[in-house]
Amino acid sequence: MVFKKACFIKPDIPFCDEFAPSNTAPMFRKSFTLDAVKTAVLNVCGLGYAYYYVNGEKVTEDLFTSPVSDYDKTLWYNSYDVTHLLREGENTVAVICGNGFYNETIRTNWKLHEAGWRDNPKFILELTVGGDTALVSDASWRCRPDSAIYFNQLRMGEYYDANICGEDWITPDFDDGEWGYALEDATPPKGIFRLCKCEPIREDRVYYPKSVKRIDEKICVYDFGRNISGYARLRVKGKRGDEITLRYCECIGDDGRPAYYGMDTYYLTSGFQTDKVICSGEEIEHSPKFTYHGFRYIEVSGVDYCDKLDIRAVFVHQAIERRTEFECSDEYVNKLFNCGIMSSYSNMFYMLTDCPTREKLGWANDAQSSCEQMMTNFRAEKLLEKWHRDVRDAMKDSGELPGIIPTAGWGYHWGNGPVSDGLLFEIPYRIYLHTGNGELLAESLDAFERYFTFLETRKNDNGLVDFGLDDWAAPGNVHLVSTEFINTVLISSFYRIAAIAARLCGIEDTHYVEKALELERVVKERYIDPSGYCTVNEQCSVAMLIYYGIYDELAPLKEQLKLLVEENGFHLRCGMVGMRRLTHALTKCGLAEYALRLLKAEGYPGYKVWMDGGATTLWEKWDVHTNSDSKNHHMYSDFMSWLIKNLGGVRLDEDKCGELEFILDPQFVDGIDCVKLNYRTHSGSVRVFWEREDKSITLRVNKDPDVKIKYKDEYVTELNNEWRIEV
Repeated sequence: MVFKKACFIKPDIPFCDEFAPSNTAPMFRKSFTLDAVKTAVLNVCGLGYAYYYVNGEKVTEDLFTSPVSDYDKTLWYNSYDVTHLLREGENTVAVICGNGFYNETIRTNWKLHEAGWRDNPKFILELTVGGDTALVSDASWRCRPDSAIYFNQLRMGEYYDANICGEDWITPDFDDGEWGYALEDATPPKGIFRLCKCEPIREDRVYYPKSVKRIDEKICVYDFGRNISGYARLRVKGKRGDEITLRYCECIGDDGRPAYYGMDTYYLTSGFQTDKVICSGEEIEHSPKFTYHGFRYIEVSGVDYCDKLDIRAVFVHQAIERRTEFECSDEYVNKLFNCGIMSSYSNMFYMLTDCPTREKLGWANDAQSSCEQMMTNFRAEKLLEKWHRDVRDAMKDSGELPGIIPTAGWGYHWGNGPVSDGLLFEIPYRIYLHTGNGELLAESLDAFERYFTFLETRKNDNGLVDFGLDDWAAPGNVHLVSTEFINTVLISSFYRIAAIAARLCGIEDTHYVEKALELERVVKERYIDPSGYCTVNEQCSVAMLIYYGIYDELAPLKEQLKLLVEENGFHLRCGMVGMRRLTHALTKCGLAEYALRLLKAEGYPGYKVWMDGGATTLWEKWDVHTNSDSKNHHMYSDFMSWLIKNLGGVRLDEDKCGELEFILDPQFVDGIDCVKLNYRTHSGSVRVFWEREDKSITLRVNKDPDVKIKYKDEYVTELNNEWRIEV
């Protein structure tokens, strides 16, 4: 049992419930002696976030620990080997804490400022040496309630004054005699301690400015050429008292200054995406500890040398490895794929956030749309396992789920429904599909049952479920397909996932399959006419029927979907639900070239409008002429899985879920002359290269021995295979 002898400690100051312009990061220290250095393990949990130092050295390069959660349900903690940092004799451990989501003071629609767990930042710590407890957090620790970080709010920014204190407070020789003592937490958080096993958040790449534009004597704008999640690294000397303000943004207005287009509405009490640094006259290198931003540009103001600063942009995200590298002969497609990679990484922060700018929240509907893409292109299983624990924590006893996870209570009546709640099913299913590990899927069966019970309470007079989101964020924000249609199709898929979970639990019960078949029969009766056409004549509805195989004959639906795409000029006419399934449905109909044309369509609405607008990440809305909303979203990223499965030609056989068997079926679409794919599956790597030469295709496949893959119903057994195909 961790932290058996330790307790949470915090600064001995009153807790201020309201927003204040000064919101400091408290510092803590403790010295102790060791007779001998043996294997040493440091277990820590910081609320909201904390950084740890042993004898003046950072314990880890991890950022933003400990992970956000519903602190009344789960307390994620981290464990580190610190043997190399300790020494015989006297040692010192130092800690600095920030607010994070734990103590958000900003008043927003999402109500985190009303969280029942809110309090001053705090931490709990336990150091074992040779298996014995050597140090714990308690009231004997020294504490200074204020620090050089005199304001920090995760979703606003951080202010740093180099004159308040230096950086030597973490060292053993520092004199903390004037510091007070920490306060033991009398009402500690209620959550269960759980070890965080997913990859940490780390600094990735550093970008230098592409240009610097002076606006006036004390204002200039740095353009880093890419939209990223992260923060600035500023090296500056300056005069003592010089205040440098950094405003991060994704867009620049006509006046050359940051344009937020309403995204700052919730953050008017202080600067939206704003950091400040006050100089001491000595050279400093500074990056914020307790905030990050979404940005391409940084407006720097306050000093007449603002355009001569050493300032870099640091890309920060979960340190998750990629599974795929994809490249083809079409540079636009390559650029679009790379934009998807950047948006995916920018939103990996111990959950899949909606964006790194306005909210930084775990929106479930966004993630259900991109979950398959994330597992195809990234080794995201540990991150998603962690987040699924948060999903189950967020579920009420009734089975109801919120739109954002974790939540402090907001989002249960936002109207999410199965379009959002399906994340409960998608995460464990996709992990099982891509890794063969069915543990999470099996242990989620109870949660599935609770959710199905909840759905029974939401049935309408037709006996169907019609609440929640429909085909969210369609062009023009129109509502073309009813929630009743979408929900009925989705719920049938949920029952099929539950059937797999039951089988993994050793339950031979046909109940879930029967429920799925019953709903599919209802869909056919209500929404497919005698000619085989869908009575809801929209891209989303027809694509969903094809994607989930809810039809007696494919041919009529194929013709219907083909016409719907043609009549719309090969532009999409659907939102996130439809787009998640549209390209796959077209390919299932033998219309892969239509899917590619849709991805490449000129003009509104479509991905190319984003690319022509200078996008380096995926945007939130198709309606780009409004210039509103986030420019770094992942909810429309599933085209990346389509590229891997169809142009790359390697896809898992979902009819054999969990068996890690792949199908090799590249689509040799006109306009693409060659494709190169390296796919590091859970079983090993598959490398595909195909090239068009006149009227033939040369296809080369190289794979690791343990990868099971079929080509035209024959297993690829050789390590190297080459085919010449007439087209």
